[in-house]
Amino acid sequence: MRMQTPDEALAIAAANGDREAFAALLNRHYDRVFGLSFRLTGSKAEAEDLTQDICLALPAKLGSYRQAARFTTWLYRVTVNAAHDRRRRMATHRKAADGWGDWEIARRAEIAEAEEAEDWLTATMARLTPELRDTVALTLGEELSQKDAAEVLGVSEGTVAWRMSEVKKRLREMARAEGML
Repeated sequence: MRMQTPDEALAIAAANGDREAFAALLNRHYDRVFGLSFRLTGSKAEAEDLTQDICLALPAKLGSYRQAARFTTWLYRVTVNAAHDRRRRMATHRKAADGWGDWEIARRAEIAEAEEAEDWLTATMARLTPELRDTVALTLGEELSQKDAAEVLGVSEGTVAWRMSEVKKRLREMARAEGML
């Protein structure tokens, strides 16, 4: 009986929840949807994925079928729209992936640059006098105030300030000597 029922009647029944009508529509038109999907995508794998996407979305979309056109015309429109949507999504994903690639390259370069700077600073700090190194370790490494660093080191705040000024001056000189500035 379902074999003789017009597509339009099956579509209305399927839209109202008739599973047999929906199955009959799929049996009739699956190959047609796949064929058009293949022509639109140019790839068997893409066409299979697109056809599956359409079949999954079709129950919800059937609610918008109004019989203003033949069912096959409406189904072609659904297929073309789905292919366009898929193409847009893929373009967006590719664009996002490209952006992530650029971001990742920049991130790795930043990390390498920071590691190089840290290695230089560690090696350079080893060349400072113990008093200067201790002052830097407390004020920058441990983030102590000059007052607290002075207390730990048993010197005045002015001495800590002078030592930090001296550290900056020496680091600049070493960087210039090594061609870093």
